[in-house]
Amino acid sequence: MGLFGFGKKHAKQQSEEDQSEVEGNDLLGEQEDDAEFDSIPDEDQQESDEYLGRGDDRGPWDIDDEEVVDYDEYLDVGAFYLPYMQGIELRLKANRASGEVLGATISYGSSSLEIEAFAAPKTLGLWDDVRDDLLTGNDNASSRPGIFGTEVLLPVDVKGNTVVTRIVGVDGPRWMLRGIFSGPAASDGEEKEILDNLFQEIVVERGDEPLAPRDMIPMHAPITPKQRREQEEAEKQANDESEAEKASKKGKNAKGKNGKSIPEKPKGPLDSDQNTETKTTLARGPMFSEVR
Repeated sequence: MGLFGFGKKHAKQQSEEDQSEVEGNDLLGEQEDDAEFDSIPDEDQQESDEYLGRGDDRGPWDIDDEEVVDYDEYLDVGAFYLPYMQGIELRLKANRASGEVLGATISYGSSSLEIEAFAAPKTLGLWDDVRDDLLTGNDNASSRPGIFGTEVLLPVDVKGNTVVTRIVGVDGPRWMLRGIFSGPAASDGEEKEILDNLFQEIVVERGDEPLAPRDMIPMHAPITPKQRREQEEAEKQANDESEAEKASKKGKNAKGKNGKSIPEKPKGPLDSDQNTETKTTLARGPMFSEVR
């Protein structure tokens, strides 16, 4: 990851990082068959220079899109939510020293898809600039129309062999999602269709954290739907207990020293028919070291 079109600063950080890969234990393949999505792209989705309809008719989606897909059963890795599908494996790339997650790679058959989400300017897209960087910085790089708009074909040396990668980018609200396809998915065929569709079903969560354009949106270790529901339930329970404690304190503050409720204030002006009586006592009441 991080080798394509993100300048010297990003390349320097990459070389300084001692990285390790965290296996995903096929987390994306552990769900019921009926949760699989259709692996065939829409018929009206043709190769073109522009990718139209993102957020309305197709993804990748933003978490706040009105038409966003139901991602309740997706895998949460922080920057984005990944759909489940039988037969694929997930690997997360992490910094060995800090444990910081730096990217996700999905494998299917003989193909792989590397996914990264980056912060982008509020008003302008980022993919056009990144694509230009790729083409100007690599003599062997070329561009062509694709189903996600203009994509880049870039030969990469892997263990002495030259492998052609297909790089796509999709702009969303304040983010850009980049996919690097390798193997058969870089050219054509069933594996390309399946991984293209998976990329299209990703839901991005940009978050409110201030990030400079081209900064990677923070990721974390995978959280399964079950873990997410348990976490949400624990947070809800903690909030309920906190509200109950506040209500209890409020109720005690509305009582007198003898524990009896303080009468409501008389309505209207005081007159002979509305008298108040104050009683005092010199007897010391119980001492409380803690108010619950």
